[in-house]
Amino acid sequence: MKSKFHPDENGYFGQFGGAFIPELLYPNVKELADNYIQIIESEEFQTEYKSLLKDYVGRPTPLYLAKRLSEKYGAHVYLKREDLCHTGAHKINNTVGQILIAKKLGKTKIIAETGAGQHGVATATVCALMGLECTVFMGEKDIVRQAPNVTRMKMLGAKVVPATSGSKTLKDATNEAIRYWIQHPETFYLIGSVVGPAPHPDMVARLQAIISEEIKWQLKEKTGKENPDTIIACVGGGSNAAGAFYHYLDDEDVELIAVEAAGLGVNSGESAATSQLGEVGIIHGSKTILMQDEYGQIVEPYSISAGLDYPGVGPLHAFLYEIGRAKFMSATDQEALDAAFELTKIEGIIPALETAHALAVLPKIKFKKDQVVVVNLSGRGDKDLEIYTKYLED
Repeated sequence: MKSKFHPDENGYFGQFGGAFIPELLYPNVKELADNYIQIIESEEFQTEYKSLLKDYVGRPTPLYLAKRLSEKYGAHVYLKREDLCHTGAHKINNTVGQILIAKKLGKTKIIAETGAGQHGVATATVCALMGLECTVFMGEKDIVRQAPNVTRMKMLGAKVVPATSGSKTLKDATNEAIRYWIQHPETFYLIGSVVGPAPHPDMVARLQAIISEEIKWQLKEKTGKENPDTIIACVGGGSNAAGAFYHYLDDEDVELIAVEAAGLGVNSGESAATSQLGEVGIIHGSKTILMQDEYGQIVEPYSISAGLDYPGVGPLHAFLYEIGRAKFMSATDQEALDAAFELTKIEGIIPALETAHALAVLPKIKFKKDQVVVVNLSGRGDKDLEIYTKYLED
């Protein structure tokens, strides 16, 4: 059934989206736009996709009632354990789906961008699984701060190309990937988030929707109701939030909270709180809300989390923000670090720094008695141990 949260025939969510691409890329993007829904909805795709999610990725992931966290915040707090997916984050839900689409379209060379390295690892993993050539673009700064994931990508056979321009982070890795794609339009660009030119934002959201599909039946089993009162997820580009929100978008009694990275403070000049600092503009092929100066030049974002220091949000999230369907909050580096250590100490789970931003807003919300809250635990914290070690030493 068509929803107002689905894009129109030109890939727009309200005023956001579209495909602002060079002419050289047009045939490739049109081929994907003409075929992705038909492929995804085919019985052949669904059979192979669901089989890989079950037996290779390890789905369904648990929906865990965090009792001590619930007791502390006076609500029933459930954690959707995407950190238990193969490769350690939700990213592989999307890469498994896109690699099947790429094969169906006859593509043999895959490129991707990555920030925290989770999408790069997930892409390298499915390329190894399918025997396809893989090149991953990653900011030079992120290569240093996410070194374990760089090693994983190389072990999996991927070529890791450093992005040495700009802030040397996710934005610049995406720029380099798009430049390469323009020069090699025969490659398949396996985008990791709900960003980029249409149809990528919708395609990635559909492939991550397995998260909220599972939450519905798991919550029904545990509480007798499909719908929680509140869902909380962190947002950089916004793929894990899109997946956690997807099947609840039309259920307006479910509160959706997206948490951005405030870095050193929203107004510090070192932040990635896009909804508060951004304006309407175009980045990486789509119209959305992004951080820019008075001349329309992109402002360098900052966050301690490599997966959240992106200067924009996906067009679906920009639409949710504009119409008020989702509430946007933010958490600073320090608040995220405190939240990561709190979850570790009282629940025995070490979250990724990205995920810790979602947990960091729990103290800022006044919950009603018996309120049911789902926090999407998008990734595990092994990759962030160097930063966590420094936090302990300080």
